[in-house]
Amino acid sequence: MSGPPAPGQQPTPQQMAAMQQQIAMEAQKRGMTPQQFQQWQRQQIEAEAKKNGMSFDQYVNKIKQQAYENHQRQQQMAQQQKAAQESGQPQAQGQAGQQVPINPGAPDPKAIAVAKWLRGQDLKLRTCLLNGQRKDMFRVKRALRALQSPAYATASSKKNSLLPPVTDASTASEVFKLLPLSLLALRVSKSDPHEGHNHGPSPSKSQKRVKGLWTVKIEQQQDISDDLHYIWLYEGPQWKQKFYAAGALVLIMAVVMFPLWPVKLRIGVWYLSMGMLGLIGLFFAMAIFRAILFAVTWVAVPPGLWLYPNLFEDVGFFDSFRPVWGWQEEKKKKGKKNKKDAAADGSKSSSKTEKGKSTKTSSTAATIAPAGTKNRDLKPRVEEVEED
Repeated sequence: MSGPPAPGQQPTPQQMAAMQQQIAMEAQKRGMTPQQFQQWQRQQIEAEAKKNGMSFDQYVNKIKQQAYENHQRQQQMAQQQKAAQESGQPQAQGQAGQQVPINPGAPDPKAIAVAKWLRGQDLKLRTCLLNGQRKDMFRVKRALRALQSPAYATASSKKNSLLPPVTDASTASEVFKLLPLSLLALRVSKSDPHEGHNHGPSPSKSQKRVKGLWTVKIEQQQDISDDLHYIWLYEGPQWKQKFYAAGALVLIMAVVMFPLWPVKLRIGVWYLSMGMLGLIGLFFAMAIFRAILFAVTWVAVPPGLWLYPNLFEDVGFFDSFRPVWGWQEEKKKKGKKNKKDAAADGSKSSSKTEKGKSTKTSSTAATIAPAGTKNRDLKPRVEEVEED
């Protein structure tokens, strides 16, 4: 089977025929003609290129380069396996750190069943950013631990269950391997958003980085190891999103058809809008009053009194109005002055210890201990240690 052509090389007639046959099959799966499928595919590639800040040709060349490198890597792995088999060396499969080649296609029903079951487990998910989108991230060791749990054994032993059985760590790795093979979960690593760009400013100036939120990228080699991270691409059934979309559509239609509403209903909406405007005005008036109250109390009785001190804090709605009042918290200033004072105190103490040692040595030199007795100095001593 011939692989993809090298970048800059024209495909052979056999490769062109294979690509046209593949395009026809994909178009038939989606109910399109080959021309419609090619147009749709071009739109998708243009959108991805724009998202990555590249032109269409640059992005296509990048994809070709990656496909060629993956093909070369697979050929090398096949040659190594063939050489190992000829030399009689056994190939270890399903162990930690094994590289999994990805062949995109229709998801395996067993992989979907495993993804559904793992989605319902507590994998201690973390939120990360992939191409500007939030994804759920988890560690491989927690998924493997869940696959070896009694709960999974009970679920897989049920009648008509699609969950593959797991007996040990190697079979757990084999079952987990179904997720990247079906593109339901992929291995990622932490990355710099401006990696490879010379124009990228520092993240602190361009955007506010969220603490604990990683920006990740998908790795080419989908290894399986305990300390690696994977993200979920499988989001489960989409009935909630469809329900919310239908509700938003109904709400928009209702707002557009407002002139056709009954008179009493329109009057009720008008009173409701006036009430909302009144609440907003009351909120602004309260914010101005609390600022004036703080300014007066800051001068009269420092450090100042706040009305609803948590009003603009990042807390819940009800917690914003608790407590009713509170004093301004004074922040401790840790500056260079404190460091200088600490250094001065340290120098003074060291000079005192040196003086004490000199007087002590002189006094012990003048005193002669009687024979047969041992003098023990039980007082604490301060010894100076030379730094390397």
